[in-house]
Amino acid sequence: MADLHSPFRYDYVGSFLRPENLKKARADYKAGKISAEELKQVEDEEITKLVEKQKKAGYSVITDGEFRRSYWHLDFMWGFQGLQEVELDHGYFFHGEETTHGSVRVTGKISGENHPFVEHFKFVKQFEDENTVAKQTFPAPAQLLAELYREDNGKITDSIYPDQEQLIQDIAAAYRTVIQDLYKAGCRNIQLDDCTWGMFCDKLYWIARQGDDTSFEAEAEKYLRINNLALEGKPDDLTITTHVCRGNYHSTWASSGGYAPVAPFLFANENVDAFYLEFDDERSGNFEPLKYIADGKKVVLGLITTKSPKLEDKQAVIARIHEAAKYVPLDHLYLSPQCGFASCEIGNKLTDADQWAKLALVKEIAEEVWG
Repeated sequence: MADLHSPFRYDYVGSFLRPENLKKARADYKAGKISAEELKQVEDEEITKLVEKQKKAGYSVITDGEFRRSYWHLDFMWGFQGLQEVELDHGYFFHGEETTHGSVRVTGKISGENHPFVEHFKFVKQFEDENTVAKQTFPAPAQLLAELYREDNGKITDSIYPDQEQLIQDIAAAYRTVIQDLYKAGCRNIQLDDCTWGMFCDKLYWIARQGDDTSFEAEAEKYLRINNLALEGKPDDLTITTHVCRGNYHSTWASSGGYAPVAPFLFANENVDAFYLEFDDERSGNFEPLKYIADGKKVVLGLITTKSPKLEDKQAVIARIHEAAKYVPLDHLYLSPQCGFASCEIGNKLTDADQWAKLALVKEIAEEVWG
């Protein structure tokens, strides 16, 4: 039996374009036209079809495509005790487009028991076989911490958690609860999605966000610490990876900048097994910051974009893999798209056929490079 721990030589981040049938069902549920059970039935059917396609494409990892979610991050956050769904006055401002306005707000002590994602995972796990394993994706603790200080959220967060250290400890403990519950459910592959580091790479974003209130180093250490606190005590045979990008909404992006500012913190000291890293265009900078990757850690190069249907030049991608190998040994490198295909329900500007053509290219290149 093959080693079924991520990353895999050809891999993907996890979200897939939502089928029209699923989009309609979710809209009907929101409008009160169908019940929660009827929505779940459609979700179950579409996830079952997706897993069949993932296997047919020859991939070793299966996910639910995030089909039960509106957002890549918020639905998970809404699943914690002590947090609630809210709408803000503004969404995130991406390049040329504003996202929808959903967010999350503190209502009381944060904890992680009875998280709905555990049941979501169990549904996918039933489809595992000798060649495939289920991966569960959800946002990193740092992402939740950032969301709780977005716009007016911060005033409410401070009113309930006047001691930020207690907030950090409660978030980390809530994550540890979910991680342990997923492990008990048979999960051995978890991916933490974390856009906070991509934002920190953007100098203009940093100036707009922080001003002179705090140092970059202090914030980076705080975000690193909360992520590592959440991973304390994890079982030895549980693989935890992280994915970093600069925003992915309807084929638009949020931030720019290479990894150099965050590499000494994230790459050197985050206690994950591998990093899925966006490298699909010049906004992500060069490969030099990979020199900070800690010994033994793996890097999944996100060299194929999910933002455009245009297929990359195979030889150009292969050349970039070998360029990255100057900083990380080739046998510690892997290949994937730079992000998911649908970080939110709206999805990126590709067709279903485009999506699978991208994944076929990833597989073809990986087999040529690594055999």
